[in-house]
Amino acid sequence: MAANPHHPHTLSTLDFQGASSAAAANAMRTELNRLIAQVKDEDERKLFQNEMGNFFLLFNRFLAEKSKGTKINWDKVKSPPEDQVVPYDSIPKVESSPHLNKLAVLKLNGGLGTTMGCVGPKSAIEVRDGMTFLDLSVRQIEYLNKAKNVNVPFILMNSFNTDDETKRIVQKYATHNIEILTFNQSRYPRVNKDSLLPTPRHPNSDIADWYPPGHGDLFDSLNNSGLLDQLIADGKEYVFVSNVDNLGATVDEGILNHMVESGAEFLMEVTDKTRADIKGGTLIDYEGQIRLLEIAQVPSEHVEDFKSIKKFKIFNTNNLWVNLKAIKRVVEDRELSLEVIVNNKTTASGEKVIQLETAVGAGIKHFHNAHGVNVPRSRFLPVKSTSDLFLVTSDLYSLIHGELSINPKRMFNTVPLVKLGDHFKKVNGFLSRFKNSPHILELDHLTVTGDVTFGADVILKGTVIIVANAGSHIDIPSGSILENKVVSGNLHILDH
Repeated sequence: MAANPHHPHTLSTLDFQGASSAAAANAMRTELNRLIAQVKDEDERKLFQNEMGNFFLLFNRFLAEKSKGTKINWDKVKSPPEDQVVPYDSIPKVESSPHLNKLAVLKLNGGLGTTMGCVGPKSAIEVRDGMTFLDLSVRQIEYLNKAKNVNVPFILMNSFNTDDETKRIVQKYATHNIEILTFNQSRYPRVNKDSLLPTPRHPNSDIADWYPPGHGDLFDSLNNSGLLDQLIADGKEYVFVSNVDNLGATVDEGILNHMVESGAEFLMEVTDKTRADIKGGTLIDYEGQIRLLEIAQVPSEHVEDFKSIKKFKIFNTNNLWVNLKAIKRVVEDRELSLEVIVNNKTTASGEKVIQLETAVGAGIKHFHNAHGVNVPRSRFLPVKSTSDLFLVTSDLYSLIHGELSINPKRMFNTVPLVKLGDHFKKVNGFLSRFKNSPHILELDHLTVTGDVTFGADVILKGTVIIVANAGSHIDIPSGSILENKVVSGNLHILDH
């Protein structure tokens, strides 16, 4: 999709604070101008200049925060007032929303499947019944469009890491009842940690010199791509944003109605924290304003405080509902000032670099009537690891029209705590260790470490811990029932 930039940031009109910040900013500006000058095609150069202008603004915010020397004043961090977080149960359930035709659904699709040992976009990993994350999302929206006789477009925000492969994959949905739109988030230069200069020496240098700057880039990229204007022209007013790997993030027409009726320009779905979520961002009241607080912004001496379930009871699911015209206003009026997250990396050659990133949820402070909705845990079902994959492929869930719902035979509201060891970390290793998914309807806790394999139709109940020591192998036979058991040592049973 052709991008058409709006108001490119000129690199010469920005003010700097402090002598060292000014020197670093001047040096960065010189380097960025040198990169821009190397782009020969005029249209491409305009786009690249706009992108580098946005990066330069982010870099200056980083310098300003650095010179202030403080992350956040912890004494001013308060829990949000009750009216800032609406309980989900207080929102009327509806069979159908009259506003559905004004909705677009957007999935954040910038990530690769590398942590789970897969190449290519994470959204292309098979998660259930031979279907990928993308397949499930497409099936949900296609069913919604057909059942409600609406046209909800499905949008993917790709990164330069996932764009080519994703565009190839979505061709298979060409005959489906769904409009699929894609756009690319920005490509920013990594910065050398010592010199504070960009790593790339050329605009088309090695891919390792560049990075996608986090999902906070959504607002600028959606605008710069021309897609924001296109959606508004098509009569769309709201966008439901979520991570592509959150299988619980389905269109909820009650929340959509609540958004319209409350006049909120931004809703953030939050859910109750458990011990597994202690690193998740949380909503706070800061100087009378609702804000997202990420662990990266917390002073080191207060990190344990931040992780406390008592003080911060909720966390951000990254399911967000945003008014499209409000995005347009905030971007056009240059109101966006998302907190800078500094991500330290070491390149393959050993160079220490920083990536300056932002989080989309941090935008909550820029929108009118913005607030949180405390949703059930079932709307947050991310697959970040094979331990999560173990849960979603099991009989704990059933699949209807691409939507996972908890099996009614499960007696408890909670999901079992599952910890699979290094032998299970990569998807291929994980799949090779199970003849089929164990039955876990009555499971509370499972820990498996070492070289362990499972036969067919294994039933796990209560707390089960299986530990194969180094050099040992444990083979759980087909049809085994393990209830409140610890299995350790060496166990190999031959079928005959």
